[in-house]
Amino acid sequence: MRFCLFLCFSFLSFCAFAQGSGNKKAQNSFENAGAAIQKQDFAGAEQLLKNAVESDPLFQNAYIVLAGVYKIQRKYLEAKGAYQKAILVNKSVKPEVIFGLAETEFATQDYTKAKQDFDTFLALDASSERAKKAKKYLLDCDFAISAVKKPVKYIPTNLGEGVNTTDAEYFPALTADGETLIFTRQVNGNEDFWTSQFKNNTWTKATPLSAKINTERYNEGAQTISPDGKYLFFTGCNRPDGLGRCDIYVSHREGKDWGEPYNVGKPVNSEYWESQPAISPDGRTLYFISNRPGGSGGYDIWKSTITDDAKWGPAVNLGPDINTAYDENTPFLHVDGKTLYFSSDGWPGFGNKDIYYSRMDDSGKWQKPFNIGYPINSFDDESGLVVSADGNFGLFSSNLKNGFGAQDIYSFGIPEQARPAKITYVKGVVRDKDTKKTIESNVQVIDLKTNKTVFDDYTDPETGEFLAVMPIGSDYLFNVNAEGYLFYSENFELKAADISKPYQIAVEIEKIKQGGNVTLRNIFFDTNKFNLLPASIRELDLLIEFLHQNESVNIEIQGHTDNVGDDKLNEKLSFNRANAVYDYLIKNQIDTKRLTFKGLGASKPIADNKTELGRKNNRRTSFVITKV
Repeated sequence: MRFCLFLCFSFLSFCAFAQGSGNKKAQNSFENAGAAIQKQDFAGAEQLLKNAVESDPLFQNAYIVLAGVYKIQRKYLEAKGAYQKAILVNKSVKPEVIFGLAETEFATQDYTKAKQDFDTFLALDASSERAKKAKKYLLDCDFAISAVKKPVKYIPTNLGEGVNTTDAEYFPALTADGETLIFTRQVNGNEDFWTSQFKNNTWTKATPLSAKINTERYNEGAQTISPDGKYLFFTGCNRPDGLGRCDIYVSHREGKDWGEPYNVGKPVNSEYWESQPAISPDGRTLYFISNRPGGSGGYDIWKSTITDDAKWGPAVNLGPDINTAYDENTPFLHVDGKTLYFSSDGWPGFGNKDIYYSRMDDSGKWQKPFNIGYPINSFDDESGLVVSADGNFGLFSSNLKNGFGAQDIYSFGIPEQARPAKITYVKGVVRDKDTKKTIESNVQVIDLKTNKTVFDDYTDPETGEFLAVMPIGSDYLFNVNAEGYLFYSENFELKAADISKPYQIAVEIEKIKQGGNVTLRNIFFDTNKFNLLPASIRELDLLIEFLHQNESVNIEIQGHTDNVGDDKLNEKLSFNRANAVYDYLIKNQIDTKRLTFKGLGASKPIADNKTELGRKNNRRTSFVITKV
């Protein structure tokens, strides 16, 4: 629209001050083209201007306006030709004509010539707003000249008729397991969410997401979904409860349907424009776009992190490592938690908005963004990229040839250098061990190397399901607990060479009762030693929390070994290890009357001692309920 207004103004300026045509027929066509432009009838204006230059091949101003009409219709090759003909008529042209020629040369990948003409323009005009843009274009030219020599593989694939229609589909969002797609579809000007499932290697016919979220009165769009598919953050505009023109809302999935969405409120939302949310895999940090004061300029990427009192913290601008004086949009944080994809027209690229990626270093600082490459990026706007959990493919929307109509959603392979860190996930369901009924329970995943919680949420209240993402390369404590039940403990050692597919587990927990037994799989000792290693502390703290919540429960701590070595030495080692756990609990205010400990050596194996895995499982610490 901005260019349309500029084109109308330019045309009126030409009519008032510029040299017309001595050919009456050409002049009439030119003036009629001006009326068509004011009505935004660009196809009609194009034909009238063609008529004008056909009647008068030396009608320079008609060529210049025709070039502008071509540009607004994205006919850049034709626009370049019109500018060139205008200059052939008379080399003495205004600087903005040279700028227009250079811009169309850039748009048609004639980067070397574009660079020359931008330099020519700057020699004539070094201080206008166009001059600032020309200087930016020169950086883009240098980048593009080098980048097109190293193209990346790019084969976009339409997601098919299950997802795409003659209407516009865009803003895809994908769960970590790759099984659920949520996207925006615009029908008769109204934007709603639709969803499709990946089954039998194809996407099923999409259906409206939920009547609780979709509305006839308001548009819903620009969404992100949590990796487990339970939380949907989206943009809602001009709503009665909005703080600004557009705000960010969230809805929680409840069984098969979604709950009523609510405004996430301040400080995420403000009286300014907030949109395009992206949630971190642990659900604690929300990235979003805003034009509020305090940014780098235009639309920037901001973030807010949940505080200890479970409220969204202050909005923080990502700063000059990510944001520019131009616009950034459509952030997407991969489930690895360390790779951010976004679009920008401020970093060196191929013109308009390109897709970039940045990686977070160990200190939490975002590194300088990289352009994802040519031909994924072009002179057109590229935005709205999301990347699958395995990092192999991305989803985006475009109106490529041979689509179903308007914008469609496509997938393509992510270039190797732009892929995120490897991750896996544990997915399953929690049930009562005796009744087999599903249970709403708390699931926690803790990185034992960093001591950071990477997942902490409740299972679906109806289905008992959960999905927790775990980046490869660390060790994780996995804990499930529910009121009135013994907790469940597991350990995942995620070395890249060992991971071939995600973990699918069925967790069965039993009610607290005398004789109940829990294996503590995250209690660690060095070989033949009994000093607790630091990685054991989180599991022990969970045990302490369990004992505080169930003050009538008494336990016996039991140490176990495999059958390698002398039985008496193994029994002594297991006794000392159980004693170490006992001592830790006592130091943390657990009454000695509630605790006993015993070393059982290799007398109670839970696995075959003939294999290394079996021996590893037998080397364990557990506890038994002795009194309820």
